[in-house]
Amino acid sequence: MIVVTGATGNVGRALLRTLATDGHSVTAVARHIQNSDIPADIPAGVRAIAADLGVPTSLDAALTGAKSLFLLVAGDDPAGVLARAKAAGVTKVVLVSSQGVGTRPGGAYAHAARFERAVVASGLAYTILRSGGLDSNAFAWTGPIRAQRLAPAPFAEVGLPFVDPEDVAAVAAAALTEDGHDGATYVLTGPAPTTPRQRAAAIGEAIGAPVTFVEMTREEARAQMSQFMPPEVVEGTLSILGEPTPEEQTVSPDVERVLGRPALPFSAWAQRNAAAFR
Repeated sequence: MIVVTGATGNVGRALLRTLATDGHSVTAVARHIQNSDIPADIPAGVRAIAADLGVPTSLDAALTGAKSLFLLVAGDDPAGVLARAKAAGVTKVVLVSSQGVGTRPGGAYAHAARFERAVVASGLAYTILRSGGLDSNAFAWTGPIRAQRLAPAPFAEVGLPFVDPEDVAAVAAAALTEDGHDGATYVLTGPAPTTPRQRAAAIGEAIGAPVTFVEMTREEARAQMSQFMPPEVVEGTLSILGEPTPEEQTVSPDVERVLGRPALPFSAWAQRNAAAFR
């Protein structure tokens, strides 16, 4: 049995599909999910249990009979979660973390770094996935693109190799089900840097209608992000988007190394999700 936390998120949903298609026994965990009301995009045959990573004891039912755990950076007690998992018989954990742990230690990424340290100290076999920015961040544009065919964002010409959630999920599935990944830390990026302006154009091409990119100021972006992000995360995100380090703009070989194929381009994500923007 493989337990997938964050099962209704962009990476979690893709991971569930991959594992279920390959015939693995899977339990989907999220705060608002249960077998009596399973979302349509949860594959048939997947057990669904509501639990909160912020309350480690709430995971006990989900962890019963599990051997592997896909873990998000969520909650404040990673050691407690890992202890419950180990006591239940879990032997392997795959943590999806952030590239920022390696490129910007401390600050906004101190929380993720604490999860990484807890995983390493847990005594479990582990793999850490340091994900770059996700292509699915572009879902923030669904409202303005559908209403006005506008895509507002700061730093129009700054390119970053955003990664497709499908690729993060595919690497996670490999780490959960294959040998040879224990103790590894993989940095996951897309195949090439793209700018916000280029990503807006790719969505326009996918929906068959022009999308106008609107460059926001840093202050406008800060005000918008502050509505749903803590201040330190806002500043860390703006720094990466506006002043990325050379490493943050570099394409990592790890997706291709693990999967044996190139990482998916942003255009593929846009085509696959075009309906959300029409």
